[in-house]
Amino acid sequence: MASLDTREDDRDSMFLMADILPAATQDDPDPAPARMRVRNLSSGGMMAEGDLRVVRGQAIRAELRGIGMVEGTVVWVRSNSFGVAFAENVDPKLARTKVFGGDKEAPVYARAALSAPRHDGWNGKLRRI
Repeated sequence: MASLDTREDDRDSMFLMADILPAATQDDPDPAPARMRVRNLSSGGMMAEGDLRVVRGQAIRAELRGIGMVEGTVVWVRSNSFGVAFAENVDPKLARTKVFGGDKEAPVYARAALSAPRHDGWNGKLRRI
């Protein structure tokens, strides 16, 4: 593990989905991957929330958008959330990269309504009432 106590790491609060696969246990020898919400992410670990049941000390693998597959160990569990310490540090900023990628502009349907090009002569200015 990169660090057991990752509380010193800067954490990014976010809402990110991740596929998490827990290691086999005596109670569950063939666990299925689960789609979980990642509530915060740092270089040394993350907090995940969802219906997956894990125990402290259990190994997991998580597929994080922009980062890829990471391995870690569950370090705490509270009701439907748990904390993971990563085996190796990651760059959490990669999880915030643009999904459509490259130097391309966002598609028209993904832009703010007022920034979309208009073809009816409207100049984009609103009148104050």
